[in-house]
Amino acid sequence: MTLEDLDRRVLWHPFTQMAEWEPLVIERGEGNFVIDREGRRYLDGVSSLWCNVHGHRHPRLDRALREQLERIAHSTFLGLTHEPGIRLAEALVEVAPRGLSRVFYSDSGSTAVEIALKQSFQYWHLRGEAQRRKFVRLSEAYHGDTLGAVGVGGIELFHRIFGPLLVDSIAIPSPAFGLDAATAALERTLEEHGRELAAFVMEPLVQGAAGMLVHPRGFLARAAELCRAHRVHLIVDEVATGFGRTGTLFACEQEHARPDFLCLAKGISGGYLPLAATLATEEIFEAFLAPRRELKQFFHGHTYTANPLACVVGLESLVVLLEETLPNAEQMRSRFDAAVSRVAAHPRVRERRQCGWMVGFDLGDADGAAVCSAARRHGVILRPLGSVLVWMPPLSIQGDEIELLETATLRAISDS
Repeated sequence: MTLEDLDRRVLWHPFTQMAEWEPLVIERGEGNFVIDREGRRYLDGVSSLWCNVHGHRHPRLDRALREQLERIAHSTFLGLTHEPGIRLAEALVEVAPRGLSRVFYSDSGSTAVEIALKQSFQYWHLRGEAQRRKFVRLSEAYHGDTLGAVGVGGIELFHRIFGPLLVDSIAIPSPAFGLDAATAALERTLEEHGRELAAFVMEPLVQGAAGMLVHPRGFLARAAELCRAHRVHLIVDEVATGFGRTGTLFACEQEHARPDFLCLAKGISGGYLPLAATLATEEIFEAFLAPRRELKQFFHGHTYTANPLACVVGLESLVVLLEETLPNAEQMRSRFDAAVSRVAAHPRVRERRQCGWMVGFDLGDADGAAVCSAARRHGVILRPLGSVLVWMPPLSIQGDEIELLETATLRAISDS
């Protein structure tokens, strides 16, 4: 039995219609490429679902991981601590938006958001405002697949299927469909429901899984001001936008926004191991401080919280990002933008959506999955969001690889 046949027999893949599943077995990675069992090379055009910022098998990350393996692979963070977790938290606080001083680890973007929701909810309960149980969300938003994250997302299909299980939230229009309408809706919602609201949850600058919906500049800064004025927490989900994807280390920097919570995952470990972090302000953290018998501590935790292997590679990944990968991205940016423009000029591309290194090409009524299948034949791995074709390559991409990404995409669009 082949691996492909065995995969079909025993596995259930995420977001995949298994009745139509055609496995491609990846055996190894090398730089910005993945390689299958037949030795065929594919440019990783979506960074292994947006997390592989440095490419595969980076020697500095490999070395950090091997050295930590010689010490310990895992130790619980419940009741104990360790140096990799401490050092990474210190580094994240140093580069995060000002005011965020406490790091709570988890292992995925969904859990990072879930933790922020629960911390905000429990904070208001501890402050004697238990009526603050609702959240504000954007239409078309995506924050993950756990129930809390789905509840503050705006994917209509998810709400239709899982609606009875979800947290209570109020939707406002995405600013991608109009800045003034979104701002007015947020202000009106805060004025009418402010006393029952715990937090407003949003992806800054661009809603990734919604199809790369780019926000007009100014909404993030205005949202931060309105939330502050109405004493409602601002939870910023930078799972997709963080670690250089929008052109700065964090999207918040571009509008000088200071959230109450910052959710990180994906690029935090360079695509090596599951890791996420929720950063909060000192004022929020202090609300949970009390004698143990009062039961005010934050009641949440996972077995693999702050796994030492993930934390040590995350720390080295951040150093490599600042020293090496972001400078490369800056150097390659004009060539990348030019390639985006040429693909956007294809007659089948209805709209180009771009924020830094996050790009979506809206193909209208085209079958995005078919285009991605065609791209594989030309040596590039892509993944669609419905009819939107996504580019999100490693930030370590080189000039000839940008050329391959462009050529393969144009041929795939024409072939499909």
